[in-house]
Order: sequence, then structure tokens, then C-alpha cells
Amino acid sequence: MNLIYRSTRNSNMQITASQAILQGLSPDGGLYVPTTIPQLTKPIKELCRMNYRELAYEVLKLYLTDYTEEELKDCINKAYDEKFDTPDIAPLKKEGDYHYLELFHGATIAFKDMALSILPHLLTTAAKKNNISDEIVILTATSGDTGKAALAGFADVEGTKIIVFYPKDGVSRVQEKQMVTQKGSNTYVIGIRGNFDDAQAGVKKIFGDKDLEERMKQAGYRFSSANSINIGRLVPQIVYYVYSYAELYRRKEIGEGEEINFVVPTGNFGNILAAYYAKQMGLPIGKLICASNDNKVLFDFFQTGVYNRNREFVLTISPSMDILVSSNLERLIYHIAGDDSNKTMELMEALVKKGEYQITSDMMARLEDFIGGYATIDETQAAIDKVYTESDYVIDTHTAVAVSVYNKYLTSSKDPNKAVIVSTASPYKFVESVLEAVGNKAIPEDDYAQAKLLRDISKTPIPEAVEEIHSAKVIHDTVCDKDEMKELVERILKKANYDKGMT
Repeated sequence: MNLIYRSTRNSNMQITASQAILQGLSPDGGLYVPTTIPQLTKPIKELCRMNYRELAYEVLKLYLTDYTEEELKDCINKAYDEKFDTPDIAPLKKEGDYHYLELFHGATIAFKDMALSILPHLLTTAAKKNNISDEIVILTATSGDTGKAALAGFADVEGTKIIVFYPKDGVSRVQEKQMVTQKGSNTYVIGIRGNFDDAQAGVKKIFGDKDLEERMKQAGYRFSSANSINIGRLVPQIVYYVYSYAELYRRKEIGEGEEINFVVPTGNFGNILAAYYAKQMGLPIGKLICASNDNKVLFDFFQTGVYNRNREFVLTISPSMDILVSSNLERLIYHIAGDDSNKTMELMEALVKKGEYQITSDMMARLEDFIGGYATIDETQAAIDKVYTESDYVIDTHTAVAVSVYNKYLTSSKDPNKAVIVSTASPYKFVESVLEAVGNKAIPEDDYAQAKLLRDISKTPIPEAVEEIHSAKVIHDTVCDKDEMKELVERILKKANYDKGMT
């Protein structure tokens, strides 16, 4: 039986999984959600004997029901291969008293690889299934990690182009260099003068422009997204929560049915929303601890029920979380509103017009699974130093936000449940900030020299993703104002058609 997807802003708009993946964003501006959340069909005793690929199939088949077994397994096998530097794909490391779910062993050393390794295959398979001959143009805004992971995933994939927008002065040096050196005849990278929210709003505006959509359709193009607004990005993220629980059970660290907590450094809310879906599927999860940085819009929301983006935008050392409009929160709003698309639309319109909205007391009561917390820059640095001093283990600036928030939560709650800290990026992605945090006073100017110093401190090899950009040439150097994004997209696609000999 096919699982149907509908828009958070119009429950009457219902399509299949492959159609939702193709569209990315609903025409009404809403996000696609499953009409029901499926339940895990196998007990943990069976799941714990599976490797990552096998477990991925068990989860994905429940959500992507119009894909055949052969199609899904083909996508999974192409995604989770030697691109990852460990056969575990997502190793669960115990360091000191804490368990870290390391999601940074893919090609771009960040957790976005976990979903963006498979999305291109899900998308191109969906196009074939739905008899789409148009070239698919991926439009993506990134706060740092999604961009490179999406570029790497879609580079030279036949029938696709990818255009990534990022805040020119709002990502780390390694993040920027990873993007602007990306090879591929179908890849385009554009820095914008603004922050991530500006980039994300610009991409959403392009998706909502019906005249542009029609012009592009006539030129043989169809827009889609690689952001976590695409359900094809979100669903694969559920897998690693199930995998880490099964791994703890396999190691006899927990008993069958024993609840654990997940601590997730959070920006756009997709990663922790995947954990929420895992809990709704029957995975024994206690609390979902949402860790924010100084841009604590989500912390304030969980405290008060008011989402307010009308505040100063803070540039921090955890830039992938420097976000004031967390797009995926809309899916959670829809669910806690009792799947009420009218209420969701009302709140989302208020966010656009006033910059804030307030949920009802009934909706607030349905947030009991979530705990909000935040860490300042100083607290983030202190967490890196503390973990390194006590465990000889080096974490990145985003994982450190989660550690700091979890430490404060434990102090106040005395929660006895075991917890998994979701480690979303390699420390090599934010080398300078990490070196400063562990007290290094003589940090070299050169990026690669910094990486070698971190190698000596962490006793871990420099990842291939960092090695390869050391001498890579800059390919993409376009910068624009936020109101020029649509014009640039049109210009890129017109030139591509001209180069192909089309008018």
C-alpha cells in the first residue's frame, strides 16, 4: 500500500513519495509530510544484526513505497559505498562517559553526506518513474555543509544541474573552499551578500515564482531542492537514529525497550525532526534535546511557544547553526496542530508578515518530547577543551554546542537515560576555532598547516576532503546581492541552453 504525502499548507494536495522528492517544495509553499508515520516492522533483536545498508532499506521502504525493492537497494548501494571512510558508515564512539554518533565519515566530512549521498539517486530514479524528461535543476541555500555535500552528490549526474547559494562571509574557510573548488560541468556556486536566512528566503522565492517556473519549463528545466525541505533529504536521516539505537542494544549497553535520549545540534531543524519521526515510528526515545548556539530562536520557542525571528543575527563559531528561520520546524508545527494545514498556513503567514507566531497551549503540550538548550561561544569553546582534556577526543564546534547543552541538562534534570550526542561535523572542518578552543596560542595562517597541527593534537589522519582542497583551484567566484539571485539563475540556465546549441 502506497504511503501518500501531503502539503503542510493544503491537506488536499496529495502525491506519491517519488513525486514529492521531485518537487522538493509544494507549489503552495508548504513542505511535504507523510499522511501517516509508519511503524518499524522488525524488532530490535533483528535490526541490530543488520549493517547500515540493510537497515537503511528497512526504514526507507516504509516511507518510499512507490519505489521497488530493486530501485531502493540500488540507490542505497550507490550511496553508502567507498565514499565513506569506514564500513560502519555512521560509527558510534564511546569517549569518556558519552556516546558520539559520528556522522562525518562521508566525502565532505559533515552529516549532510548521510542524506545527500542518496538523494541524487532517489531523484533521478523518481524522474524515470514519473516519465520526466526535463533537466532537473537543484536550487539550494546552505549555511555551510549542505552546499558541498549536495555539490558532491550531484556533480556530473546526468540530467541534473545544481546551483548553490551561500552567505559569502558566513561560512568557515574550509567550508567555502570545499564549495568554490567543486568540479563538475553541471555545478554552480554563488556567494551572496547576506546571511543564510537571506539565501534560504531567496531560494523559496524562486520556487514560488510561477512565471519563472513556466519559462524554465519551456526551456526544458524543472526546479527541485536538496535542502532538508525535500522529503528525500529528511527520510534517510531517520536511518542513523535507528542504527545507533540498534548498535547500543547490540553492545548490551541498553536492554530491549529501554529509552535513550538524543542530543542534536540544530539549525534548520531537519536533523532533530528525523529523530522525532524515529520516535513516532516506535523507536524507544525519551527526550529530544535541541541544542542551539547564540542564535537561540529554537530555545526561546520551546521555552515560550513563541517563534520570533526579529532579533540580531549572530555570527558564531558554529556557522551551520547560524539560522533564524528553521524551515523544517513547519513540519513539526503541522503535526502538533493535529495535521491542521489551515492552522499551519496561518502561522507561517504570520512569520512572513510579522516575523513571529505563537502556538496554542494544546500545541505547546505536544512538545513534551523536546528539551531546548543553547550554548554561547565561550561555552562551546569550553566544551571542546573539556572533552579533549578528559577524553583525548577532539570534537567540532557544532558537536560542542550539543555537549555543552547536554551537560547543563544533566545538571538540572538528573535524567538517568543514556544519551547519544549527534556529532555532525569533523573538527577538520572548523580547524582554527577548534585549535583556539584547546588552548593553542600559535596557530599558523595557512589552512593546511592548521590541519597538520590538528592531526598531531587529535591523533587522527587528515581527511581526504581536506587533503584534496589543499591545492585545488577556485572554480566558482560569483558573488551577488540577495535580490539578484533569480536573475543569476535565469542567466545560468539560458547560457547552458545556448552552450548546448539551443535558443
